[in-house]
Amino acid sequence: MPKLVIRNGRVIDPASNLDAVCDIFCVNGYIAQIGEKLYATGAEEFDASGLIVAPGFIDLHVHLREPGYEHAETIETGARAAAAGGFTSICCMPNTSPVNDNATVTSYIVERAKRDATVNVFPIGAITKNSAGEELAAIGSMKEAGAVAISDDGKPVMNARVMRRAMEYARGFNMPVINHCEDLHLSADGDMHEGVVSVGLGLRGIPAASEDVMVARDLLLAELTQARYHVAHISSRRSVEMVRAAKARGLAVTSEATPHHFTLADTDMPPYDGNYKMKPPLRSACDTGGVMEGVVSGAIDAIATDHAPHSGNDKMQEFEKCPFGIIGLETALGLALERLVHTGKISLNKLVELFATGPARVLGFQGRGRLVSGGPADLTIFDTDREWTYDVNRSFSKSRNSPFDGHSFRGGPVATIVNGEFSWRVQ
Repeated sequence: MPKLVIRNGRVIDPASNLDAVCDIFCVNGYIAQIGEKLYATGAEEFDASGLIVAPGFIDLHVHLREPGYEHAETIETGARAAAAGGFTSICCMPNTSPVNDNATVTSYIVERAKRDATVNVFPIGAITKNSAGEELAAIGSMKEAGAVAISDDGKPVMNARVMRRAMEYARGFNMPVINHCEDLHLSADGDMHEGVVSVGLGLRGIPAASEDVMVARDLLLAELTQARYHVAHISSRRSVEMVRAAKARGLAVTSEATPHHFTLADTDMPPYDGNYKMKPPLRSACDTGGVMEGVVSGAIDAIATDHAPHSGNDKMQEFEKCPFGIIGLETALGLALERLVHTGKISLNKLVELFATGPARVLGFQGRGRLVSGGPADLTIFDTDREWTYDVNRSFSKSRNSPFDGHSFRGGPVATIVNGEFSWRVQ
C-alpha cells in the first residue's frame, strides 16, 4: 500500500480556511490525515519546508489534440506538460478529429488517459454534432461516458435557438455549458485585436465587441433557462463587467481568464509573430487591465491556460495563415505569481482558489479542489521564490508555440502529486 507524507509545508486550502504549517499523510491514493507531526511509519517522506502545499490545481480548458492531431500533442505529452506546470487534473476540449460529440470518442479519451496520462483527464463533450452549431450532440450519453461539461470551443454556437436548447438540456444533466464567445460576423476572419496596432500592421482586426455581443446574448439565455453557464477565456473589459453584473443578479454564471490575457496586450506583440496569435486575441491595455480587475474582484472564477498546441510548420506560416493558439500549461503558475501575487494584487490564498477551488466549483467536482481526509491525494507543491527560466525547447509538450520562451520567473511548481504518487518533481 503506497504511503507518502508531506512534511512541514505551508498548507493552504481556501475551501476549509486552512493556512498553516503542517503535514499531509497520503495512503493508497487518498488523504488519510492532515495535522502536525504526523506519525507515518513506512511512508516515503517529502520535506516541504518553505514551500506551499495546495489542493491539486485543475485546468478546465486544455486542448490535447488526440484523437486526430497527434503530431501537435497527445494525451500523454499534454498530461506530462500539465504535471510539470503543477496541474493534477485537466479538462480537454472536444475539437479533435473526430470531434468528441458522442460516447464512443468520450470513452476513447477516458480509456487512453487511464493508460497514458500522469494526471487526471476529464473530457468536455461538444455542444453540437461535429461542433457545427446546428444539431445538439449526444449530451446524455457523453456524460455517462465521462464528460464533465459541454462546449464547442474553438467555435461559438452562433444560433441562439440552438444555444437555448443546449442550456435547457445541460440543465437537466446538471452540466455547465462553456462557450467560446465570438460573433463570427463581427470578427470577420480577423487575425488580431482591432485597434491602432492592427491598423499599423495592416492586419484584419477582431473587435472586443465580437466577444461582448455573444456574452450579452448568452447571459440573457442563461437567465431564461437557469442553466449553469461559463464564459471561456474572457478577454474584454465589458464582458467582465457583464459577468460581474450577472453574478450580482444571482445567475449561475462563471468565467475563466488565461494568464496571457492578464499579462500581455496587443502592444506587446512583436510584428507578425505567430506565437502571439491566439483567439481571443491579445486585447488593448484597457481590456487587459479589466481582466486583471476581474481576477482580483472575483468576477473571474478560475485561471485556465487554453493550452493550444500547434506544430512548428503550422505556426511558421505567414501571420494571416497560421492557426490561433499558444501552449501554456508550464508557464501559468509562474505568470500568475509574477503578475498577481508578487505585485500584491492577490494573496496566496486567492491564487490557490483561482487554480484549484474555483475550477472545481465551476465543474461541480466533489472532493477535488480541496484537502480533506478521505479525498483524492492530489497535491500541488510550489515555491514562491524559485528562480527559473522557461526554455520552450525543453517543454514536455510536443509543440513549441509560446510567447514566453526565455522568460525568467520568480516562483513556480516544485512537485505534482496525483493519487498519492509523484507525477513530476523539479530537477
